Amino acid sequence: MRTYDLTPFYRSTVGFDRLFNLLDQTTSDGSPGYPPYNIERTGENSYRITVAVSGFSKDELSIVAKENTLTIKGEKVANENSKSEVLYRGIAARAFERAFQLADFVQVKDASLENGLLHVDLVREIPEAKKPRQIAINASAQATQVIEGEKAAA
Repeated sequence: MRTYDLTPFYRSTVGFDRLFNLLDQTTSDGSPGYPPYNIERTGENSYRITVAVSGFSKDELSIVAKENTLTIKGEKVANENSKSEVLYRGIAARAFERAFQLADFVQVKDASLENGLLHVDLVREIPEAKKPRQIAINASAQATQVIEGEKAAA
């Protein structure tokens, strides 16, 4: 894999730190494949992130939305009271952290855990001030009168 050094751009630009951080994150191989997830579009302005978190309870998961980043963390609590001895551990119970970059005006609407799947519903709510608006075109009656008046005087 190729590696790119973005250091010269950091020195010569102002305000593009977030962009370069995103580029660094996408080119790195440090993002694990656990747990698997889906991103679905459920409507014109609504989305759903589904993360496979089998074996985790609601208390062992946390969802944090900060600025334009959604972070889902899972940490298994060790069960000290169990009297049995595990001979083979094939079910993954490792801690994880999965971060998603959200677009502007995307908010977390709801989160639910069912059948080992964590569903996080998102909605894009654009403020009225940012929505496009239709501008009416007014025809000026004075401009046509002046032109007609000039024709009569000539």
